Amino acid sequence: MRRGLSAVLVAVAMLTCTGIAPAVSAAAPPVFTDSHGLTVVGRPSWVDDGGRTFKLVVRTAEVPRYSTLEGQVSGEHVIMVTLPEGYASSGDTRYPVQYHLHGHPDRPDTRLNQQMFEESTAGGVPLISVAVNGSGRGWYTNWVAPPAGLGPQNWRDFHLDQAIPFVDANLRTIAKREGRAISGHSMGGFGAFHYAETRPELFGYAGSFSGGLDLLNQLQRVAVAGSTQLPGSGTPTVPVDAVFGPPVWPLDRAWNEASPAQHVKSLRGMGVAMYTGDGGDLLDNPVQAAIENVARETNRVTRDHLVAAGIPHTFIDYGDGGTWAEGCHGKHAQSACLKADMKHFVALIMDALDHP
Repeated sequence: MRRGLSAVLVAVAMLTCTGIAPAVSAAAPPVFTDSHGLTVVGRPSWVDDGGRTFKLVVRTAEVPRYSTLEGQVSGEHVIMVTLPEGYASSGDTRYPVQYHLHGHPDRPDTRLNQQMFEESTAGGVPLISVAVNGSGRGWYTNWVAPPAGLGPQNWRDFHLDQAIPFVDANLRTIAKREGRAISGHSMGGFGAFHYAETRPELFGYAGSFSGGLDLLNQLQRVAVAGSTQLPGSGTPTVPVDAVFGPPVWPLDRAWNEASPAQHVKSLRGMGVAMYTGDGGDLLDNPVQAAIENVARETNRVTRDHLVAAGIPHTFIDYGDGGTWAEGCHGKHAQSACLKADMKHFVALIMDALDHP
């Protein structure tokens, strides 16, 4: 034993003399315990050696199974969290939280989400960022007619009634409206506004990055209905009327009630921000250009309703992206555009939310 200890000390001394510091493991991520209907089935683990972003896995009876993308396990929901720099050594300090909802078909624990969270809060921005699983086609709502094979698809209840208090119970958060924001991209932009309008007492700020905000727009309805049929949006596919019911009048009541553009009045008193491009060159990636064009129209309708209601808001239409960010060309899912959206949005919410 003494000989082994001596060898370790010699090795450390040699590393020090050569100017190579021994590797130091980051402290373990925070411990999460079951609460508010969520059961932890995969304990928190760092996604890399940076010691800021970790993910964990939970289960919930609100969404016991779901259509999965490659690598996902039906019923297991990944939550990814980025902590502010210095969180572990900040004692009893409490921080505001930004919830970010991913788009379709995507997942919460992407490298892009991590980069967006870490880059927008670099330099000591005191903000916790959280991404929750919304499935490839969850649409951030309680489904009207979920197929029997999946069981309940109560995504809204999972996120608002379970995930938010679960995070508050396990991290040092400012657990009130003034300490909480929500944002999302594409399908997630719809979800962010839908959640903020449904439960305005929860959020002090809402942001949409190229969100599909107007479910009365027929092309947006086609996109939602189409997502139910595409294998690339998750397996198994589901009936067209599973999420919001039949998308045609007079059976489209759930579509109309969930459409954020027409229900902005509940956002009064909340910070509101929308970001969109115009698709840029239609010959360059025409699919993403066309999708962004539709999103832009839904954002313009939402803006008009906000103006009519006299609700202050930020609306940034960066067109082809040339003046917004290097590498942004106004497409629907370009990382450069989304990083710029997030950086701008974080600056807005940190001016408005309570924080250390």
